Amino acid sequence: MPMRFVLIAFLLLTLFAGCAEKQRENYVIGFSQCTGDDEWRRAMLDGMERELAFHNNTKLIFKDAHANSAVQVKQIEELLQSGIHLLIVSPNESDPLTPVIEKVFRKGIPVVVVDRRTSSPYYTAYVGGDNYQVGKTVGEYIVTLLRGEGKIIEITGLPRSSPASDRHRGLVDALAGQPGIRRMATLNGQWEKEIAKKQLRETLPRFPDLDLIFAQNEVMAMGAREVCNEVFPDRKIRVIGVDGLPGQFGDIQMVYDGHITATALYPTGGEEAARIAMNILQKQPYQKENLLQTAIIDSSNVRMIKMQTDKMISQQNDIERQQARIDEQLEIYQTQRGLLYVMTGLFIVSIILGSVALYSLIENKKINRELNSKNQEILVQRNRIQDIAEKAQEATESKFRFFTNISHEFRTPLTLILGPVEELLKQKNENPAARKNLSLVQKNAKRLLWLVNQLMDFRKIESGKIRVQASGSDIVAFIRELMLPFDQVARKRRIDFRLITTLPSLEVWFDRDMMDKVFFNLLSNAFKFTSDWGRIHIHLSRISDHVVIKVQDNGSGLSETDIAGAFEMFYQGKNSIKGTGLGLPLSREFVELHQGTIIADGKKDEGATFTVTLPLGTAHLRPEDIADPVADPVDRSVDWTIAETEERPATAVQKDQPAVLLIEDNEDLLGFMAGLLQNHYQVSTATDGLAGLDQCFETVPDLIVCDVMLPGMDGLQITSTLKADLRTSHIPVILLTARNTPEQQVEGMQARADMYLTKPFSPQFLQESIRSLLANRQLLRSAQIGRGMPDAEAGLSRLDKKFLNELRALIVSRLDDPGLTVESLGKELGLSRVQLFRKTKALLGGGANDLILNLRLEKACSLLLNPDLTMAEIADQTGFTSQSYFSTVFKNRFGVSPKDWRFVKS
Repeated sequence: MPMRFVLIAFLLLTLFAGCAEKQRENYVIGFSQCTGDDEWRRAMLDGMERELAFHNNTKLIFKDAHANSAVQVKQIEELLQSGIHLLIVSPNESDPLTPVIEKVFRKGIPVVVVDRRTSSPYYTAYVGGDNYQVGKTVGEYIVTLLRGEGKIIEITGLPRSSPASDRHRGLVDALAGQPGIRRMATLNGQWEKEIAKKQLRETLPRFPDLDLIFAQNEVMAMGAREVCNEVFPDRKIRVIGVDGLPGQFGDIQMVYDGHITATALYPTGGEEAARIAMNILQKQPYQKENLLQTAIIDSSNVRMIKMQTDKMISQQNDIERQQARIDEQLEIYQTQRGLLYVMTGLFIVSIILGSVALYSLIENKKINRELNSKNQEILVQRNRIQDIAEKAQEATESKFRFFTNISHEFRTPLTLILGPVEELLKQKNENPAARKNLSLVQKNAKRLLWLVNQLMDFRKIESGKIRVQASGSDIVAFIRELMLPFDQVARKRRIDFRLITTLPSLEVWFDRDMMDKVFFNLLSNAFKFTSDWGRIHIHLSRISDHVVIKVQDNGSGLSETDIAGAFEMFYQGKNSIKGTGLGLPLSREFVELHQGTIIADGKKDEGATFTVTLPLGTAHLRPEDIADPVADPVDRSVDWTIAETEERPATAVQKDQPAVLLIEDNEDLLGFMAGLLQNHYQVSTATDGLAGLDQCFETVPDLIVCDVMLPGMDGLQITSTLKADLRTSHIPVILLTARNTPEQQVEGMQARADMYLTKPFSPQFLQESIRSLLANRQLLRSAQIGRGMPDAEAGLSRLDKKFLNELRALIVSRLDDPGLTVESLGKELGLSRVQLFRKTKALLGGGANDLILNLRLEKACSLLLNPDLTMAEIADQTGFTSQSYFSTVFKNRFGVSPKDWRFVKS
């Protein structure tokens, strides 16, 4: 008995394991139909569902608005909230539906418009008949049918729907050249049979000699036929409809039975809309505009078309029956699969009982043959992979041999460069310029030597000739020592650079030379990609039996692509404007030699974090990885990569001297220009386009010297942005570039630059150019002193003239307000206090407060000519807080009191 229960439980578990897996729905499509009450709309839905039946990973949500635009807008909002991946919509009316369809499109959800268009181009694809062509085709058919003579009535759909208006316009154009055919009335049937019948009953009796009625859909056409039979039972008024629907109640049947004269074929587009929707979702090619063709169905072709449509309906019914049969077969398949699992369970039981040993043997032989075949395929694939790997390894070895050989070749000339330069620097050369040039040569020679050493380290790692020489050292003191070369740069660039730890000391076994290169490289990258006034923090902590060191900055950050490729050899992210792509891969190799890990994390424009984790103790090290007790000091011969060139003695620059901003990514050229100008101007610098643009808006300098080729944003873009912005439109800009063709110089001037200098340029010419631009700006300001505002010939840009006019109008409108301040003016103009002051001073030679006071005194002088006004009233109307303060200011400006001034003028 216990054995029986065990077997039953085993069979049940096997049966449950065979349950069919439910397929996850990948796509949700929302379909908003203006109305689903007529056969044509139902045919559209049927076609859509038939097409989507081929995609079992798709769910269709259908909404019927019942010809109410407000309801349809609400239903589309509900579909949007339900998380659809694509929207198919047949608008009830164009204008009311356009805003909500644009909203869906702007949220990034594809929109397929069916049948009726919207009032804007903001949709992904359109599927529908050419309604204009439908109307025109019907019109041309009417001309032929009536032989150019007759009276007609048109019954339209909703006037604001695009199908109604397009069909009406096509009909009008087709009849435009037929004076013999007169359109007696145009009725609004709103696509509804009963509404069309009501309109026609009121109109038809007035036209007993009417020849033809054109209804814009098949239900209104049938209604027109019924009204004609009621009003004029003895006359056979021709009726033409639109849709061309098959089936017992379609207008093809109506033509065939003689109820209506003809109908224009207007395909529903359901299948096409569903097919295009799936192409969009599956990233397949598709067309935005998909116009369906039309044709006239009358007594000449209705029999053939009816036979074809009846055959199609019969075939569709067969397909549906076959689909039902397939579903039955699938159900049988599911049952059989369950039975198969039961049989498999019984087979396993039979093996245990030994009742079918022969069958088991045959199956095992078959499985073995298949496995042998698979093994042969795997062996062939493995051999191919090995061949490819060997070729790749040979290519890598060739590349490293090349780098190694050329690196060795570099060392001899580098030695011949560095040796004489160091000897010259040791001599007492009193010429500062010569020492600076020699230091520049030494700096770049050491830079090249450092790159060569990196390549050599990679070669040693690849060949296995480099090994760890670890010794027990205080990691906290080591990090503090490593930070020293960076302190000067951090102070100069106002970067918050600090070590954050609660550990006074911690012994860690590591190779000092390797870890020095690792953290030196991480800090170099942090300073490279962190802007001035930024933050670089080193977090050091102990977690269990590991030490964790994080180098964190708030610089340009890392994208997901940068994180994935950060430690790949020669990889350079989009933000990398200089470098070899060797530092981080080399750092990872050094950390992994210590059995540690290094990972990168961060987000674009939100900073980057590099985390190094090293194990504590010596258990992870081999005996040969332990260094001798006396270790060599770390070579810091490459500290020049962060340490700046020797600072020049600070030259006193007056605060009232013009401010000049230099934007140049070459630090040597930037330092040269700064040294050239710092004795005469207040010089600030930026090394990339975006940082330079931000600095322009923040400080509003008097002049900008900008390179054209910059990382982040080029000089032409910076110039265009500055000249189009109210805060900086007045600032003169000098562009520097090596692009010296006439076309490129014209491009620079078209960006509204004030001057365009090509490299190499004369330092004296640069100085004179800056002096000339600033002098011209000063002459322009001097010409405006005493006039309060520049006139049309003052040489200002249109944007600056507009700014001054708005500023004057704003001040004049509030002259009687004692609370009028520069802050409130700047808030209304969208400028900070500093930006408003710098701009008004640059344009008028004085700040906004001076302009306010001048305008108040100007108004006070005009008011003093009115003898009926008291001094208190004049002070109040000009915004002075008291009569005494008004008198004091007036006397300081004009040398006489307001009363004396009035007496003299009177």
